Amino acid sequence: MFSRYKKPTSSKPNGKAPPKAVISADIQPEPKGVTPQATSLRRPMPVKAAQASSADKERKRKERLGEIKVEMHRSLLDNLNLAALERASAAELRTEISNIASELLDEKGIVLNREDRQTLNKELFDEVTGLGPLETLLQDETVNDILVNGPQQVFVERDGKLELSDITFKDERHLLRIIDKIVSAVGRRVDESNPYVDARLADGSRFNAMVPPIAVDGSLVSIRKFKKDKLGIDDLVNFGAFSEEMAAYLQAAVATRLNVIVSGGTGSGKTTTLNALSSFIDNAERILTIEDTAELQLQQTHVGRMESRPPNVEGKGEVSPRDCLKNALRMRPDRIIVGETRGEEVIDMLQAMNTGHDGSMTTIHANSARDGVSRLENMIAMAGIEMPLKAVRSQISSAVNLIVQASRLQDGSRRMTSITEITGMEGDVISMQEIFKFQRVGLTPENKIIGHFTATGVRSHYSERFRMWGYDLPASIYEPTVMEQN
Repeated sequence: MFSRYKKPTSSKPNGKAPPKAVISADIQPEPKGVTPQATSLRRPMPVKAAQASSADKERKRKERLGEIKVEMHRSLLDNLNLAALERASAAELRTEISNIASELLDEKGIVLNREDRQTLNKELFDEVTGLGPLETLLQDETVNDILVNGPQQVFVERDGKLELSDITFKDERHLLRIIDKIVSAVGRRVDESNPYVDARLADGSRFNAMVPPIAVDGSLVSIRKFKKDKLGIDDLVNFGAFSEEMAAYLQAAVATRLNVIVSGGTGSGKTTTLNALSSFIDNAERILTIEDTAELQLQQTHVGRMESRPPNVEGKGEVSPRDCLKNALRMRPDRIIVGETRGEEVIDMLQAMNTGHDGSMTTIHANSARDGVSRLENMIAMAGIEMPLKAVRSQISSAVNLIVQASRLQDGSRRMTSITEITGMEGDVISMQEIFKFQRVGLTPENKIIGHFTATGVRSHYSERFRMWGYDLPASIYEPTVMEQN
């Protein structure tokens, strides 16, 4: 039975007399020779102590609500007809949960104010139908990433900056139950024998979790939220991700079927950039996409989507990105878009780019265009293909035409920091030329980066190709410009 009141603690712990009062460090003795002024008889509470007292009360209130919620959730599962949950509407379910909760509160003699009762009903609804404490963050449009470090620490990313939220789980068991609810919905499992898992939420958000004993201080969860709004080129230009001249150049590059690699670090906006670039593909083309977790939001009519699959508990049933890519080549694609190239599928991707599937696109993890080329070389080497380095580089230089570098800067903003063309080979080295770049100038007092996008003055290696396809870009587009960013 839940008790509403805590037992009063004795003013004499262990039977000993209370300690003598200690003079507060905030009170300084009056200097000699100074007449003390009249003061109030009541000693004011220090501001910090008052704030601590208020925070302590709020913490105890949340703990009390948490205890009630756990007990009420168990009772709800006993009282609700779980088989009928799928047929009931959200409004009907909310009403039923509210009625059952009111009856249970009355039975247990628990009195809650209106605000606490509404909070309890909402959290109970989220526990039954959703993902418990995470539901509030999933519905918050300002949150991009949700990062859980154990049951008591939930961080969120807003505008590129991480901050600690006030969302917590009751304990590790509560967090594990939510994780299990997510992974079981997609036919996967996570436990001590298989302590990590990748999954996709119902709304398309990417989910990754690691549980003890691998996660030492409690289960680790990472959720990359799925953007419901499709960001086009115009949106990214308005956001300051790149300039109008860069957008015009990229439109010509994609429309004339150059093979494009979007390079960048984690959270730099690679998938968003790939989505935006795909808007320049003609609606009559057949596109096949291959991803670990389906995130791409292509707007064309003729799109075939594939998603790789990890092995099951017995180590069987795996469908790798390379398997998907091999099958995609037999499906008469005009273009192939691989969400991320990170392993041996790089061989098939480069071969596809070299054998009539020009206009294909993918993303890789790298910090610059030159690093991106090195990353491709390393992936080929790790795939076990024994080729001379010059042959590897020749394969890359003939397959890849353009590397678009996306970066998340120190102030949290995301910029397209470089557009670089691969022009061929010079001896044993891949030759490259940068067409556009983001030029940093300084920092504002608020630590916002000041800079502008500019052309480097180098004319595109593919200018003649653009002209033949009807995209005759003006020479002025390649002239260095100064466009201050706010």
